[in-house]
Amino acid sequence: MELNKDNMKKIRWMIAFAIVLYLGIQHISVVLKYAGILWGFLLPFIVGAAIAFVLNVPMSFLERHIFGKALKKENKAAKKLARPVSMVLAILLVLLVILLVVLVVAPELGNTLVSVVKKIEENIPILQKWLGQTFQSDSEIVEWANSIDFQPDKMIDSIANLLKNGMNNFLSSTINVTMGIVSTVVNLAIGFVFAMYILLQKEKLGIQVRKAAYAIFPKKVVEYLEHVCTLSSRIFSSFITGQCIEAVILGSMFFVTMTIARFPYAMLIGVLIAFTALIPVFGGFIGCWVGFFLILMVSPLKAVMFLGLFLILQQIEGNLIYPHVVGNSVGLPAIWVLVAVTLGGNLMGIVGMLIFIPLVSVCYTLFREWVYDRLKRKKITVV
Repeated sequence: MELNKDNMKKIRWMIAFAIVLYLGIQHISVVLKYAGILWGFLLPFIVGAAIAFVLNVPMSFLERHIFGKALKKENKAAKKLARPVSMVLAILLVLLVILLVVLVVAPELGNTLVSVVKKIEENIPILQKWLGQTFQSDSEIVEWANSIDFQPDKMIDSIANLLKNGMNNFLSSTINVTMGIVSTVVNLAIGFVFAMYILLQKEKLGIQVRKAAYAIFPKKVVEYLEHVCTLSSRIFSSFITGQCIEAVILGSMFFVTMTIARFPYAMLIGVLIAFTALIPVFGGFIGCWVGFFLILMVSPLKAVMFLGLFLILQQIEGNLIYPHVVGNSVGLPAIWVLVAVTLGGNLMGIVGMLIFIPLVSVCYTLFREWVYDRLKRKKITVV
């Protein structure tokens, strides 16, 4: 390698980076401490950026379909009103969906719990009688069965007292938790306000970021970063839209089929499956087992029939709906979807399951572009 001015500059940067890396590893506890402090400062803005990204999907849709024609005609009033009106409508739409889920699920869940408690109370004497007839010789089992005393009123009072005592201990011993809750609320409030600023001025912010990037980095690096950001934005937006549409379709299919077949809790299970279907791959199964348990309390035969219905609808959803609504938009093969969901779930729980599919899809697309570019340069064709 020729030791010219450019190469010497690169060598100096590499040496400086190696020194910084070595010092960081040697003092890793200090690095982690200050990284945690920095993360605390940046957290509200990261939350705000995430909120803005999610809200941008319905906001852009509303802006295109409500004010599209007026914006094309360069109507000044439409330009001023389009963005704030679309943003407010998007926020109201998200709040309406959350409120709808709560209003549908909460009453149904309350009625279900009451009926489950009554069912248990009614069936305990039957269980005691059956155990007495079956295990007459085994006095311990019969004695245990006769000792069962299920009293819902006393159970509710016991739970209330337990929660009351626990809450008193909690309030008396954990001021830090209260401060943590206040801090979380403040972070969410700051993040929400930051998200509103991003949504209202996203084009202006984009231009400012591009100017700063071109001033700091080489042109090729900035162009590649722009390509990565555009690709990421498209894939994440397509994933959010597709996942929501797929969840609504699946929940509606369950509600309609269960209503026609006269299954109990059709509305509740339909909403639960739609809500849990937002979790890729495994979400529907969570809703299935909750629904199976609820129906089992009413009719064991219908609970088994519900499992059969779930398997049929899940096959239709997995083979016909999901590939067209979500799979094609994300562009990730099925095997990597499973890897992404498993990895994301292990690292970050449910949030990881949601994030890692589009994230892995971006990495997969970029890696595929790099591989094809390398093969093209080497003039190699692989069949």
